[in-house]
Amino acid sequence: MPGPRARVLVLNSALGPLDYRVPQGMHVEPGSIVVCPLGPRQLAGVVWEPDRLPAEEVGDNRLRNLVAVSDAPPIPAPLRRLVEWTADYYLAPPAAVLAMALRTSAAFEGPPTIVEYRATGSVPERMTTQREQALERIGDRQGLVRELATIAGVSDGVIRGLVKAGAIEAVTVETDTPYPRPDPQFAPPDLSSEQSDVASILRQAVGAADFQPFLLDGVTGSGKTEVYFEAVAAALAAGKQTLVLLPEIALTEPFLTRFERRFGCAPVAWHSDLRQSQRRRAWRAIASGEALVTVGARSALFLPYADLGLIVVDEAHETSFKQEDGVHYHARDVAVMRGLFEKCPIVLATATPAIEMRRQVELGRYEELKLPGRYGAAELPHIEAIDLIEEPPERGRWLAPRLVKGMAATLERGEQVLLFLNRRGYAPLTLCRHCGHRFQCPNCTAWMVEHRLTGRLACHHCGHNTPTPKLCPECKSEDTLVACGPGVERIADEVRDLFPDKRTAIVTSDTLWSPAKAAEFVRRMEAREIDIVVGTQLVTKGYHFPNLTLVGVVDADLGLDGGDLRASERTFQQIMQVSGRAGRGEKPGTVLIQTHQPSAQVMRALVTGDGEAFYAAETEARREASAPPFGRYAAIVVSSEDRAAAEETARMLGRSAPQLDEMMVFGPAPAPLAMLRGRHRFRLLVHAKRTFDVQDVIRTWLDGVGRNAKVRVTVDVDPYSFL
Repeated sequence: MPGPRARVLVLNSALGPLDYRVPQGMHVEPGSIVVCPLGPRQLAGVVWEPDRLPAEEVGDNRLRNLVAVSDAPPIPAPLRRLVEWTADYYLAPPAAVLAMALRTSAAFEGPPTIVEYRATGSVPERMTTQREQALERIGDRQGLVRELATIAGVSDGVIRGLVKAGAIEAVTVETDTPYPRPDPQFAPPDLSSEQSDVASILRQAVGAADFQPFLLDGVTGSGKTEVYFEAVAAALAAGKQTLVLLPEIALTEPFLTRFERRFGCAPVAWHSDLRQSQRRRAWRAIASGEALVTVGARSALFLPYADLGLIVVDEAHETSFKQEDGVHYHARDVAVMRGLFEKCPIVLATATPAIEMRRQVELGRYEELKLPGRYGAAELPHIEAIDLIEEPPERGRWLAPRLVKGMAATLERGEQVLLFLNRRGYAPLTLCRHCGHRFQCPNCTAWMVEHRLTGRLACHHCGHNTPTPKLCPECKSEDTLVACGPGVERIADEVRDLFPDKRTAIVTSDTLWSPAKAAEFVRRMEAREIDIVVGTQLVTKGYHFPNLTLVGVVDADLGLDGGDLRASERTFQQIMQVSGRAGRGEKPGTVLIQTHQPSAQVMRALVTGDGEAFYAAETEARREASAPPFGRYAAIVVSSEDRAAAEETARMLGRSAPQLDEMMVFGPAPAPLAMLRGRHRFRLLVHAKRTFDVQDVIRTWLDGVGRNAKVRVTVDVDPYSFL
């Protein structure tokens, strides 16, 4: 008599669900993590309810046996429902979504100890350039051979050679040691009456243990974190788990320190900088319910929490919550759905709510909680615009005289300055003044960005980089290469020329590429070892430096380019956020915004502080255009290394586009980034009514069009990037 069947969603996006036989003596249930045979290979998968994922009917005689079942806790039903919803809404393979829940295979296979490697401090007799580079970059870090090789930028063989030479040693690491438990009563804050009222509402929602979305709308410095920490304390007291999502990995370490001051120990961290052993430990603790508070980037959203009682999305307006690779999901929106499936409250905390979030409040779907003033003695900064046409910088400079004067006065008082420019590197374009040659990425339709700190030209889209040449590759002229436009490195050079005795720090994803680097930056700022910070959007959020009193926005017009429907809103949010770094203590703050368009609506709103008028005008413009949140977009990108094949498929899709009153299809046309990572790209843009089920239409449309095996078609529902 044949054994029972199990429907399994295997971790292979090219396959649908598959049926297997459960061998005698093996117990599985929906959510069980299993190992399945597939041809000569073995793949991990999760047992699913047969009625929720249809599969091809296969006779009992053709079924293969499951190989093994993991001792890890089963994937909970709410997470399985979230996988189904995300796959359906974002038109992604369910297996690709499930893979985000099982991000580390070590979590559900392998022993509770693991062998990692670290430098011993000794130097081998035979040193090569690669060995020297490896030891320098590894420093005191520890990890698997593959992890250390990635950190060092060398091959696995170089690391293994250093192990044999005694420069790196093996270390056995316990992966399942328990985490300390946060204490909700460790250091309760002294809240203002406004904060107490909001905290009370959130505590009651946690106690009710039901789905309820909140928009926590508070100006920068209003104490939003202290308020939602009270909701975290309520969840801890009830023995429930909490998830806090942050938009950037660099914010994780400062947040952990802040959390530890309140609750007596750090929460569980989840981000891309974790070692494999740390990932296994965190995943297991989360799945078992031992980890009561998890803080992480958007990938933490899909972890298998055993008993989730609260979700917090901090800086919920941030566009970095939208994933642009793989599954194109928006973590803020998926977090709301997870709250629905888990039956728990969710708090969206921000000083600059997105129009989509404001619309949900207007419709009564979110409850808005406001914190209109800064906490304690701190006041909102004074904001002024500098018209670069009326007050231009000196020739060869990028900082206007009034900003330089303000910096000098601030530094004279022993206070700190932040200069904001959302452009990494030294210059966005390098060209030859003799023949006009421009350095373009060979893999992308993008200029190479000069980075003088590393002496390289780099593409910020695919990562391709090359040493900055001394000769023009076109005309072979020497000393004719010119940097055009400023990046943060160029502004930092100007600052050093103007204030040579002051200590300057550059803060970008190139310099703060790990939580540890971010923690070191915070320490130096708090110790006043830095006088002037020159940074990108990485410094616009989450940091609290009481001695920082002047913020200068070098090029406020930069974000308005490109035709993005959210350009004005994003510029407003970004500048408001960076302005919020000024005057967060008892010392008053000032913000100087350099712009060529001081009369633009967004600039007037920033200077006058009339954000409501700005949002009202932006919202009305979106309503008239039926743009989100009043309409829907979906981008269909067709790409291939063969341009003709990509264009042919795109034209086929355009010819077969559905003709419906509720939906329009624009294109195909070459994407603004017509080539990315060596692939030629064409785009179609779908515009539909808000209530229209665009996913089913697109799914049927794409399934009905045959395509070349060399061509990839990806769908981005609710796109944020239009490149």
